[in-house]
Amino acid sequence: MGESTGRWRDLDKLLLRPGNIVSPNFEPGTELRDDLQTYARVLVVGAGGLGCELLKDLALSGFRNIDVIDMDRIEVSNLNRQFLFRLQDVGKPKADVAAMRVMERVSGVNIIPHFCRIEDKDLDFYSNFTIIALGLDSIEARSYINGVACSFLEYDSDDNPCEETIKPMVDGGTEGFKGHARVILPGKTPCFECTIWLFPPQVKFPLCTLAETPRTAAHCIEYAHLIKWDEVHSGKSFDADDPEHMQWVYSEAVKRAELFGIPGVTYSLTQGVVKNIIPAIASTNAIISAACALEALKIMSGCSKTMSNYLTFVIPYCLFFLYLNEVTKYNGLAGLHTKVTEFVREKDCLVCGPGVLLELDTSVTLQKFIELIGEHPLLLLSKPSVTYRGKTLYMQAPPVLEEMTRSNLKLPLYDLMDKVAKDVIHVNGMTSKNDTKQSCLLKLRIVFKGIDGMTDMDMASGA
Repeated sequence: MGESTGRWRDLDKLLLRPGNIVSPNFEPGTELRDDLQTYARVLVVGAGGLGCELLKDLALSGFRNIDVIDMDRIEVSNLNRQFLFRLQDVGKPKADVAAMRVMERVSGVNIIPHFCRIEDKDLDFYSNFTIIALGLDSIEARSYINGVACSFLEYDSDDNPCEETIKPMVDGGTEGFKGHARVILPGKTPCFECTIWLFPPQVKFPLCTLAETPRTAAHCIEYAHLIKWDEVHSGKSFDADDPEHMQWVYSEAVKRAELFGIPGVTYSLTQGVVKNIIPAIASTNAIISAACALEALKIMSGCSKTMSNYLTFVIPYCLFFLYLNEVTKYNGLAGLHTKVTEFVREKDCLVCGPGVLLELDTSVTLQKFIELIGEHPLLLLSKPSVTYRGKTLYMQAPPVLEEMTRSNLKLPLYDLMDKVAKDVIHVNGMTSKNDTKQSCLLKLRIVFKGIDGMTDMDMASGA
């Protein structure tokens, strides 16, 4: 098969050649590239430092149908690493500007921006994509999208995942000089929830230390943020995105640091401590994005086996600054560290597993069902919204939708589920994790007693 030339020359080297490590269903040929560009639809979640790189890499890798969703607006502090943005873009939605810039530079690509929260989109929106790429800096947002992708997963009677219902994800994350890239194939590889322990809890300072014995610049900043602000602005909420509020905290932190002889309080450090921001390194973003884009291409085309399944990457601090200063005498004493670890999926995962099995009487109303999942020890969901096969049974918000679906609360869930003996239902609500409330989307397997020979299954009962 002849080699192609021109724009897709490098891509065709992967898509036109057979090989020993390709997927079993890989069929090399120009038709594969055409199908990739025509039918594959990618959702990029996040348009920040990593998201900008992902949009660029995916567009240059042959993906032409891309959507990007981000709720943030561009700030001046973004401009040093989020290369798609300019000074005149400050204040504009990141998703809109990022989409426009990539389409200006890469002909033929169509990127649709969505300036909103990820929770504002329903399941039908997410079902339109063949793969999801995550460029997020929030554990809560990752967990939510993970739940969305896993909600599409269906299992057969033997609890094996149905291939056609798997919604692949590639997830990237960076933290200073460190980064990770991972492949998530719900039902096959560990989902985000299976390996939530990989993310350490956020550092919290004891209030007594902040108030009495500060030892670091961060202690002084948190004192101004958590203690002094409430003392001076009683009843007024602190807004981390308000420059005046941030300037006030910085000024108070400087006074506190001077009182205790502590150096190092700067405005940028104040922003980092208050917003829990770890300084971002553009090089790390670029490398992790490249790994994620390559994995997306491998998943969609089958041109190679995907990684199994978690890549970690570290640029040694000393090497990075040797590179910046063009010092060469220490070359060879420091190097890059990369490692791929194959984590194992949790078989009983509440998110990517077959779902929590609930056995209910046919008389249980939707209202009673909502109360049951709020009390269930594995769920503990508050303020849940309920959907069944794309049909909204009850919606907590906005008020107009709550009013429209309120009448369903008095109806038997069995009737609302079209009187089937068993099926899967989706609930979206709030749950507590690590002392914080966060949104989650779960699927529940509902079995109604006494229908088609169903018997007691020693599961949670909803009599």
